[in-house]
Amino acid sequence: MTELVFKPAHELATLLKERKITSRALLDACLDQFARYNAKLNAVIVTDIERARKAADAADKRLAEGKPIGPFDGVPMTAKESFDWTGTPSTWGVPALRENIAKTDAVAIQRLTAAGAIMYGKTNVPLMLADWQSYNDIYGTTNNPWDVTRVPGGSSGGSAVALATGMSALDIGSDIGASIRNPAHYCGIFGHKPTWNVVPYRGHLLPGIVHTGDITVAGPLARSAKDLSMMMEILAGADGAEARGITISLPQAKQTSLKDFRVAVMLTDPVSEVDQPIQDMIGKLADWLTRRAGKVSMTARPDFSTREAMDVYVALLRAATARRQTDADFAANQARVAAFAPDDDSYFAKMTRAYVLPHRSWLVANERRHQMRLLWEAFFDDWDVLICPAAASDAFVHNHVGERHERTIPVNGHEVAVTDQLFWAGYSGCFLLPSTIAPLGLTPRGLPAGVQIITRGYGDMTSIRFAELLDKHYCSFTPPPGY
Repeated sequence: MTELVFKPAHELATLLKERKITSRALLDACLDQFARYNAKLNAVIVTDIERARKAADAADKRLAEGKPIGPFDGVPMTAKESFDWTGTPSTWGVPALRENIAKTDAVAIQRLTAAGAIMYGKTNVPLMLADWQSYNDIYGTTNNPWDVTRVPGGSSGGSAVALATGMSALDIGSDIGASIRNPAHYCGIFGHKPTWNVVPYRGHLLPGIVHTGDITVAGPLARSAKDLSMMMEILAGADGAEARGITISLPQAKQTSLKDFRVAVMLTDPVSEVDQPIQDMIGKLADWLTRRAGKVSMTARPDFSTREAMDVYVALLRAATARRQTDADFAANQARVAAFAPDDDSYFAKMTRAYVLPHRSWLVANERRHQMRLLWEAFFDDWDVLICPAAASDAFVHNHVGERHERTIPVNGHEVAVTDQLFWAGYSGCFLLPSTIAPLGLTPRGLPAGVQIITRGYGDMTSIRFAELLDKHYCSFTPPPGY
């Protein structure tokens, strides 16, 4: 049963349909992993096991009758804590939201459970989903299963750990600053950040907010790339009033093999230096691709500077998160901005200016963003995917001291600001592009590392197809030792 819980969700679904295992037995196997290991990992922090067992029994009845309701009928799943799940708290790690009990399921959960997935729990997050660690004063700290002294990533950190350790077979996360991609990279699983607004966000919003913010997306995490594509088939599609007039139909990838792909490769960048072992792993993949892909370039890039890309991203990212401020927070940030030297280009100064950005300035930044989107479009006329790092290093040691922008991580023997690696989040995220994370293996420290696969808007199935080919021919998910 331990080997079973590490299989991809689509293989588990096949075993269920063939009646080689029951949904109830599979759920219990995942719950056994939860019982054995969650105390030291703290990945799944809210459960409703009785509800899940009833759902599994109903799935078994359907499957026994040969009437599955969807491709994942009977497969266990979890979801990031910030997604509404009826009768459970959606706190975002904020103590003041302990009593924010969901009255309905988030649309993403509705769609996955309508396809038969068995929801049994929710996974840990950082405070306000705003860190590449996953800790908060309500639920505590989540640890990386490859090394419990290190972070699992964030903000979908608990989700990645649950998948990596066989506690769950499917999960849904969200991503505005690599919150799907970063944990997938740190924990050695697959994750996909969709094109903006392709997967409905309803049910993943703070109380009193009803509209999806800029840049942020909901998307799938799993143990195989094929699971990602199957989940996107279920998750993608307009919701609410928009569904009356908008149909989202993601085009299928036209590529069937690696030789059909034109691949641009990016190993590091002056804006965010990448640790050499990560560069080496992507470089090794690039060498492998030169003998198999249709075309590979180490120099092809969209026609704008990476420094400008980072600046536009930080401005729009922090403007997007600015609505979380109280009136007092906003006034304090205005005072800070007034005190900054005009030439202060520190991350803290850029972040704080964006928190109080005048609308006219936001319009200028947004217009430049859309001009740069057109340059990405031109780039993808010549290249199918750009592969690059997901983060500047492998998983770093837990560090809860001070604010995130004050912390550093070691890269190539020296300390760099942890926020520098926002560049790798924004290089696709700012421009509303899809990107997929696929595992590459282990660094010399024995920690997982992944590659980020970026493609053009609404080309989600293209980046996932590339990940599927890597999954099949290059590197697939490997469970952490001891689980």
